[in-house]
Amino acid sequence: MKFHSKIIIICVYCFCLLSHSFASQHYSINNFILKENLIKNSKLAIIACDSTDIPTDKVSGTFTFVINGFKQELYFTNGVAISPQEIDKSSFVFIKHENLQGTHSRLYYVYKSDDGLRPFKISWIALIMVPVIILLIASLYKRLIFIAILALLALAYFNYTKGLSFEGAFETIMHGIKNIL
Repeated sequence: MKFHSKIIIICVYCFCLLSHSFASQHYSINNFILKENLIKNSKLAIIACDSTDIPTDKVSGTFTFVINGFKQELYFTNGVAISPQEIDKSSFVFIKHENLQGTHSRLYYVYKSDDGLRPFKISWIALIMVPVIILLIASLYKRLIFIAILALLALAYFNYTKGLSFEGAFETIMHGIKNIL
């Protein structure tokens, strides 16, 4: 009888240890997307995703993000956190999160209209290709050099007035290149 009770106690102890380790499992955010908050209050929702951009509801807790250069403590509930800042006009939003697996960042252009906010993800390839194409066209047609310079200056001015910093653009390009290698 003593032997069986010891086995039962050991089994219960092992079960408690396993259930505690599963219950306290810590999830990290390695991918996220940006959407408009469901209540349409001009705030953005940051949604934790898996590697295929499918939202996951397993993430809960406080995580540190950098949004346009400002450090924010965002509280995730069921995989969703709401950014505290309101978006009052269309602008670029650079979001970065750093954890043990590395730094994860995304660049979005958030278009604000009467219908609400519509975030568009900006690829690092687009940040490189648009100026390269303008310069390539200008080099092929020498008469268009002045127009190409004006187009590049207009593009730089648009990016600057909409909140795209050089640091955000450069970091997006570097993360894209690093993911290829």
